[in-house]
Order: sequence, then structure tokens, then C-alpha cells
Amino acid sequence: MSFPIDPGAYQVLDNPLGRDTSWSAATCEPPVRWREHWHEHDRLLTLSQHDEHAAIYLDEDVNRNGTRWLLGYVSDIWRYSKATYGGTFGPDARLYSIHHGHRYSGGHPGYHTDASHDHRNVSDCGPGPWTERHDGAFDLPSHEIAHVVESVNNGVQGSPAFGIWGDSKWAEFFQYDLYVALDLPRHARRLRADFTKGSDDFPRPGTHWFRDWFHPLWTDGGHAKVMVSFFRLLAQHFPTEGGTRYRGQLNWGEYVHFTSGAAGADLRPLARRAFGWPDEWAAQFEQARADFPLIDY
Repeated sequence: MSFPIDPGAYQVLDNPLGRDTSWSAATCEPPVRWREHWHEHDRLLTLSQHDEHAAIYLDEDVNRNGTRWLLGYVSDIWRYSKATYGGTFGPDARLYSIHHGHRYSGGHPGYHTDASHDHRNVSDCGPGPWTERHDGAFDLPSHEIAHVVESVNNGVQGSPAFGIWGDSKWAEFFQYDLYVALDLPRHARRLRADFTKGSDDFPRPGTHWFRDWFHPLWTDGGHAKVMVSFFRLLAQHFPTEGGTRYRGQLNWGEYVHFTSGAAGADLRPLARRAFGWPDEWAAQFEQARADFPLIDY
């Protein structure tokens, strides 16, 4: 199957403004010290490196040896995200990447729309180590940045599809595409093998999200372009509060309708093979076509 893609799907952001009116991103320096005050986090962070796209913060327990590569990596992720996924990710041009040593398993994102992380787009990860020898040093930040991309793209806060794909399924698409785009072939092959083997119990037991849904979308949908279009269609058509925050979540019929619009093809056959297609979803799909008639394919 081959999907026609809008050649205008990409939008490069090259003139972001600073968050505060007293400074611009070109002149403001990120703080040298930053005290965490969210969830169970209370570490005093130290600015390690920064450029116009990213700022790297380490807590006192991180072994600094072998961490200099992080800035180039995170900066490349965020530059690619801004250039690819369209719209604005907020007035601060940087992604703030936090790295912990020997604490806080896993990670979480923060968004510029929330005061909880001082109105910064954040990837907060632990426990390390943070050298290039460790695959997790690549995967944890890219996973959390995937959540930033899905939750504040195109100037609208929220992820209407989160209830459909959960914590990690969209992130798998984002990470695989990212590693291909950044010319990290070993990591792209590693993730493709892991994700292809992986299965989930939602929406039904034995579902292969990457193998049967996201990888076909990536292959036939112009790599990231299909999801660029998906997020743009959400921002244009899905209900919001004041145009800045999504109201509600997609149901399965709406999700397949919006994704079909992004792909330029009716994806019900692909969805049926990947997830099944119960009568409830079929009814939701027809209602979605009536509710969002401007989404065409």
C-alpha cells in the first residue's frame, strides 16, 4: 500500500522567541543551577552544556566522564523535532534534558505550558549511566522527547490519541524514525528488531503495534510525514478549549479516521489486521466521518 503525502507537511521553525519578554532565545542563558520541585524529585541540577537547541543538566551523582556527547545528541533530536513536526513547541527554543545518577528509574516529560517544570520542555531521566556505550542513554531521552512532541506540537496542548496508543506505542514510531533520520543505523536496527518482536495486550492480546501498524505507516507514509499530517489534522479539526488545549480523547473510530486522513488512504483494512475491527469501532468510524467531514482520503 502506498500513501500520497502532502509535500508541505514539514514546517521548519527558525525564529523562536524567548519565553520571557525581557529576553530572547538568542541572548538568554539557561540557569547554571536548577532545583527540581516536581513529583518526588528535589535534586539540585547543574548546567553541563548548552547550545541554541538544548541544555543538559546533571545531578550531583552523575559520573561526568563520557557525558560530553549528550549535548550533540539531544540537540540533534530537538532540532529534528522542531524542523519536522510543525507548529511551535513554545517560546523557548531549547529542550531541557535532565540526567540523574543512581536514582529515579525511567523518566518523564515536562511541557512549556505547565508551571510544574518552570514552563520548559523537559526530558527528565534516570538512573544512567550516560555514556555512549549504553543503549538506554539513547533511548530514555528520545522516549521522553517523543511525549513532548506529541503533547505540545502545533501550538495545542494535550494528546488526544494517548488513550489509544498509551505510553510507548507512538514513542516507538518516533524513536525508530529519529534514529534513521539522524543516521544511527545500529540503534535503528536494534529498535526495529525489539519493537517488531514486541507485543501488547491492548486493544487485544497479541497486538503487534509496531510490526502491524506503525512500521507500515512509516514505510508507506513517507516516514515521519504521515504523523506530521496526523498531528496537524488534530490541531486543525479536533475540539479544543480556546484553541490552546485539546478537549477530550479520540475514540478508535476517530483515531483511524484521522490517521486515514494523514495517510491519504482508508486505513480500515490495516487497522482490522492489526487490531481487529469490532462493530463499535465501525460505528465510531462512520460517526467520525460525519463529525469531521473535512478530513478526506
